[in-house]
Amino acid sequence: MDAAVGPASQTALVVMGVAGAGKSTLAAALAERLDAVFVEADDLHSVEAKAQMAAGMPLTDEDRWPWLARVAARARDERVEGRAVVVSCSALKRSYREFLTRVSGTELAFVHVHGTESQLAERIGARAGHFMPASMLTSQLATLEPLSADEHGFVVALELPVVDAVDRTLDYLKRNA
Repeated sequence: MDAAVGPASQTALVVMGVAGAGKSTLAAALAERLDAVFVEADDLHSVEAKAQMAAGMPLTDEDRWPWLARVAARARDERVEGRAVVVSCSALKRSYREFLTRVSGTELAFVHVHGTESQLAERIGARAGHFMPASMLTSQLATLEPLSADEHGFVVALELPVVDAVDRTLDYLKRNA
């Protein structure tokens, strides 16, 4: 565990981005390094939302708010119990990120894993067993609102080796504690 940003840290991390960016891989590696709880937001989608996405139909904001509330509640619950938490969640819009921060009641730092459309499409095509089809990438990219300069977070390139992305995230947290 990295003592500077471990369980005593007041910051919870949200690894964000579109499908195929490697959010879950990076979030799990960060959680392991920080001795933190890893929360996979995809697991908190309703059965109906997963079926809708699997059918190639994008979720609407109305579909997403209950899911985002479950994600925020889980982050809040972990922090209330004194545990560090790393969440893998698309968090595509600024309003979603603001909602997650407000409802979780904790400071969130966002790590946006970003790549080109072709990189993302290749990654989505290579993964098996996920409910999100490659056809959904276009709608996710259209929905994506990159982090603004006034948001607590930074961008990491998806082609970075995971260990380097973890190190950059920890460096960011130390500099912005």
